[in-house]
Amino acid sequence: MKLPTILEEYFRAKNAHDISAMTACFAQNAIVFDEGEELRGITAIEKWVAETTEKYRVSAEPIGLEEENGETIVKARIAGNFDGSPIDLRFCFILEGEKITRLAVRG
Repeated sequence: MKLPTILEEYFRAKNAHDISAMTACFAQNAIVFDEGEELRGITAIEKWVAETTEKYRVSAEPIGLEEENGETIVKARIAGNFDGSPIDLRFCFILEGEKITRLAVRG
């Protein structure tokens, strides 16, 4: 499975718990939907990345890739500090150029 370069960078940074590298994958005006929250803009996304990285300390193994309705959907096995670990989640990305402009994390 060959992920788009920006998503390879995102998951590599996620697994390294590298907050600045993860944040750098997003466009300035990106939107993230996760755990019932909507985060808009790079400042809010950086805070979300820092908080969730510290709280969950996850590792993410991409196990599936598909394109659907303009989204690049990566199914990943997520393990970390949370009940029910590991679980499979769908990371639904919209990409523009070499940046993530939208991410929705779904069960």
